Amino acid sequence: QVQLVESGGELVQAGGSLRLSCAASGIIFRFLTMGWYRQAPGKQRELVATITPSGSTNYADSVKGRFTISRDNAKNTVYLQMNSLKPEDTAVYYCHVERSVGGAWGQGTLVTVSS
Repeated sequence: QVQLVESGGELVQAGGSLRLSCAASGIIFRFLTMGWYRQAPGKQRELVATITPSGSTNYADSVKGRFTISRDNAKNTVYLQMNSLKPEDTAVYYCHVERSVGGAWGQGTLVTVSS
């Protein structure tokens, strides 16, 4: 079965950096579009970034120029490098895989940015 395991979330000061990782199993990783989403307290889950099998990327306007999504097909892992973090980036960050049979989510990792 599909398993997506996120890691790397922690408490960081505003202006700092973090790298999130998502290790995938149970899927043919290299053929699938992967994404990062986030959900802040009291808000709906929102798209952060996606990356296609060919490496094309898409970002939410709020993170463009600060966040970078990447993938390592040899390790079945997708990353989210987050720089210049702001308090409004505080959220649970979820990994997502798009599949024709339906998407799947990880359990999430908490990022807290203090001002």
